[in-house]
Amino acid sequence: MPIEAPAAVVWEVITDLPRYGEWNPFVSACDSTLQPGDPIDMTVHLMARPQQQREWITEYEAGRRFAYRMKPVPMGALSSARWHDIRADGEDRCQYQSHFELRGWMMPVVRGLLGARLRSGFAGMNAAVKRRAEWLWAQRQG
Repeated sequence: MPIEAPAAVVWEVITDLPRYGEWNPFVSACDSTLQPGDPIDMTVHLMARPQQQREWITEYEAGRRFAYRMKPVPMGALSSARWHDIRADGEDRCQYQSHFELRGWMMPVVRGLLGARLRSGFAGMNAAVKRRAEWLWAQRQG
């Protein structure tokens, strides 16, 4: 997704976890050190009531990428992975990619029950990242 703001501004948006409640319609609270091996605790708006979700940071490359995943369900039943990537396209523009995947033999069941909500939630969050970063950049430009 192209964003009309520097990569550093988008990175600021997605890593300023305490501010998620100000702009993020899907994950309204988030806490983590973002260091590999540490938890990332989120309040996710997937169902009628917000759900608490704990996953684990797997990658962190400052200014470019961070990733996390759930603890796999035993016997290969279900696992998930999510990552955020940013690539500069010049000084004032970048590309942001957010990816989510489910794996395991329970994946079709989970996708059938929650797939539309997950797609909607992630799409809402991605659009909000773009809005927030472009708004911050415009504010800083005066």
